[in-house]
Amino acid sequence: MFKALSNPHRVAIFRRLISCCVPGTQCSPDERGSECVGDLGRDLGIAPSTVSHHIKELRRAGLIHVERRGQKVECWIEPSTLDALSQFFVRP
Repeated sequence: MFKALSNPHRVAIFRRLISCCVPGTQCSPDERGSECVGDLGRDLGIAPSTVSHHIKELRRAGLIHVERRGQKVECWIEPSTLDALSQFFVRP
């Protein structure tokens, strides 16, 4: 997971997705905050194909979920993923 987040563009995309659903809250599939792939790359100064590549790497690392809905591809982060990342920093 941390290797996937070592890229500054991936971190920016991940942080944008975090802001869709408040960490620590449970989002149902209908309520959850999600962003379409096309929206995630805005203001990052990278090509849409590069955004897609970063999305793929974040998905492979288990950091985000991706679902196609018609012509749109939506991405979101489950609260449990954020919990798993935060547990890394908690002392055993």
